[in-house]
Amino acid sequence: MSGNTITQSATPTTSIKSAVAPAPAGAAGRCFAQSRAARELGLKRAELDIAVQLGCVRTVVDDGGGGRRVARTEIDRLRAEKGFPEALRERVETVGSTAAAEILDVTSARFMRLARLGLVTPVKFYLNRYRAVVWLYLAEELRQFAADENNISWLKGRIPEELRAWLDAGLDLRPKTWRGRHLGFLLRQADDPWTRAAAPASLLDLVQVAEIVQDPYERAYLNRHRAARPDSGPPDSPAAQLTARIMTADDPDEIEWLRADLKQALAAARAHRLAPRPLRPAAAPHLPPDMRRPEKQQPAPTTGAEKRHGLLGWLRRRHP
Repeated sequence: MSGNTITQSATPTTSIKSAVAPAPAGAAGRCFAQSRAARELGLKRAELDIAVQLGCVRTVVDDGGGGRRVARTEIDRLRAEKGFPEALRERVETVGSTAAAEILDVTSARFMRLARLGLVTPVKFYLNRYRAVVWLYLAEELRQFAADENNISWLKGRIPEELRAWLDAGLDLRPKTWRGRHLGFLLRQADDPWTRAAAPASLLDLVQVAEIVQDPYERAYLNRHRAARPDSGPPDSPAAQLTARIMTADDPDEIEWLRADLKQALAAARAHRLAPRPLRPAAAPHLPPDMRRPEKQQPAPTTGAEKRHGLLGWLRRRHP
């Protein structure tokens, strides 16, 4: 990803002060859609999405073919944790660059340099109405970064000259570090070898995937197991194209690592289950002569005399 990506600050996430409603009686064993689970846990839907990505909230596959769901037992487990729900909200709180700089007690410009150098990893991005990329960060991770004495030189000291030269040349590792985090999320959610193989494939461009997965039926099967992209607008819109660039690896080392991961995961997927293929039409069975269907008998041709005789007989019957 080039260093020309535009970033803007996002408003810090506001904590929800409302109380979480108690669980209804007799609800054990139920599974809820994630929108319902967010209400049960007192979270916004976006906060639940991040909680799922981080592994704070475990989900299960919907047997009916819908999206992943949250079991009642998982909701009860989270409710029983100490400090619920405030502790859970703190774990999933996200902030933009301005609030992130305040947490680290640095200027916004310095925080931007730290993020572009990959020292802090975004947890989410979205495009605002101006199609500018807005990166969000976990507030808890930023507090941990600020509390680590090993990071004092990054927060207060002078950035090395070589790194400043790279930044001036356009270095921006935010897309790469986000892709690494996103891959971990996809692998944690993978409950099938083909879904696991689709995870690194989703971060490679189509040419890279085609070089490794040369069978078109396997490529189609991988596409069926890909997670949906957070595209904005129609597939050919500028917003969708920008999202696709962020989600596609462009660093040579990253590409090589993803290709190796895809090859290994693809071998495991093939050993588990072959990709489906269209059924070939079955050949007609060869039957012995005595079991074959008799051919349709054609009527024997009639002679001219027989034709005339039949006509005269008909006239005699009509005119005796």
